Amino acid sequence: MSDHPVSRFPVPDLADMPGDIRDIIVAVQEKSGFVPNVFLGLAHRPAELRAFFTLHDALMDKSEGLSKTEREMIVVATSAVNNCLYCVVAHGAILRVRSKRPLLADQLAVNPFKADLSDRERSIIDFALLMVNDSDSVTSEDLDAMRDKGFTDDEIWDIGAITAFFAMSNRLANLSSMRPNDEFFTMARG
Repeated sequence: MSDHPVSRFPVPDLADMPGDIRDIIVAVQEKSGFVPNVFLGLAHRPAELRAFFTLHDALMDKSEGLSKTEREMIVVATSAVNNCLYCVVAHGAILRVRSKRPLLADQLAVNPFKADLSDRERSIIDFALLMVNDSDSVTSEDLDAMRDKGFTDDEIWDIGAITAFFAMSNRLANLSSMRPNDEFFTMARG
């Protein structure tokens, strides 16, 4: 395990956290075998942590529209553009688990233009990269092009909303120098 601190900001002891947050963290620890550092790194601001995970879950845990794998692909590709080590590593691990494609996360993080993607996945990633790099240039024609490829308005919105949400998340992780858990680096690699 790394000796690098979880965050540059205070990390409260589990016993000092509000009960609802403590319960969530304990449940995650029981399920995964460890506590993802994002919970600890944001726990010093309980109201913001609750809001963060409410929006996270609303965007990432849907069963309709984009698949959970496609959602994680967006996170990895856009977090790499934003130089967010925590999100690339943590969501790369989740992507490897969900996709059962051990190379995909690394391909998206290093060079998404050369990643092994289906046509649908390529469209999703290209649109997400447009959003992360140049969102003010998105036109109605860009939306129509996505519709012509078979994407619904809800799916197009989700690509943009996931990209936007993780832009905030990336910046908080970078601000705090949030350390990825060691477990994420090796998860689902082989």
